Amino acid sequence: MCRVFRCGYISTSLFAAGLLALISGSTAHAQVEVWVEGGQEDRPVAVVTFTVAGVSGSWHAVDSLGRTASMQVSRSGQAQLVLADLRAGERRWLHLRPAVAARPRVIVERAGHLASFRVDDRPMMAYHMEKGPMPRSDIDSIYHRAGYLHPVYTPGGRLVTDDYPPNHIHHHGIWAAWTRTRFQGRTPDFWNMGRGTGRVDVSSIDSLWSGAVSGGVRAEHRYVDLAGRTVALYETWQVEAYATELPLNIFDLTLWQRTAGDSALSLSEHLYGGMGLRGHRDWNGEEHADFLTSEGRTRADGHATRARWCHVGGWVEGERVGIAVLGHPDNLEAPQPMRIHPSEPFFNYAPSQAGEFHIRPGTVTRWRYRFVTYDGPPDPLLLEALWTDFAQPARVSIVN
Repeated sequence: MCRVFRCGYISTSLFAAGLLALISGSTAHAQVEVWVEGGQEDRPVAVVTFTVAGVSGSWHAVDSLGRTASMQVSRSGQAQLVLADLRAGERRWLHLRPAVAARPRVIVERAGHLASFRVDDRPMMAYHMEKGPMPRSDIDSIYHRAGYLHPVYTPGGRLVTDDYPPNHIHHHGIWAAWTRTRFQGRTPDFWNMGRGTGRVDVSSIDSLWSGAVSGGVRAEHRYVDLAGRTVALYETWQVEAYATELPLNIFDLTLWQRTAGDSALSLSEHLYGGMGLRGHRDWNGEEHADFLTSEGRTRADGHATRARWCHVGGWVEGERVGIAVLGHPDNLEAPQPMRIHPSEPFFNYAPSQAGEFHIRPGTVTRWRYRFVTYDGPPDPLLLEALWTDFAQPARVSIVN
């Protein structure tokens, strides 16, 4: 994200030059100092991301009070750090310096058919890279799939997702699929797998990475039109989890979708479709799951309305827990309309509720969501602050 800021801000390309100078032999003692500005809102957690060139590895960012935050720079030049308690109107000065690589706080590694995520040695979630064992013998093989997140945990280790629930076998933790589509004269349904007209496959795993600030997985999916025996859509999945100092688990899901050939995929107006969340099995029943949106709506009046974020929660092992889904303002139809099920713990940001749209050849459609899990009831002010940080990231400028 290279941007040139006015009123004293300069581009991150100059930031890159400063970092390069810092690590060059002739300027080993150069000082690199930056300001991070949070804007007009408090940020309990600020995920700061910017792009640099020719720099990678582990860094430290030390502020004027001596507080240290880890910073990691990927081989592609994406720099990341997570700051705590960035106040409204605050300009936080940071001195950046190379650091000896420490043991990653976010560890992502292969565990059988899963990519397992751990943060500070706590299980966080898992991505299904391949089809694993079916949970029950009575499930038809037509429902067998990979390419989704489950289990997903709170910081306290309590489960907040479900997989292959008996009343909706095609629901899988956090997953994505389109429902009512048109493609080359056919109508494949990639969501309702039992109809046998479409499915979503994992075609490759591009990368797994761990780090002091973040770790993740990047994979390729294919939307297969079974009647036409062809691929309709290619989808890139990227899941990235962050280490924070608050009792929260935070991770991003970004989807890039593009047609597989010269034919558009048309999405008809429909109740659901896109990114879905299936909550814990104990939350089945009208009285067992609670929903809360950024607009203050609940299960009673939230369905088919729009919201920046939505909380889904309930009781697990005697404790109240929850997961919130934050939608990015760049998403189509943002703030997107929602499917909130009247009696099951199911949530879906459903842009197709707003009417028909198309994914056309030669274009890439991006969908961005941030997820937060927590122990205890939802904190609307905190969730709103986290959404602000997701939608309007803190700005970075160079000082020296």
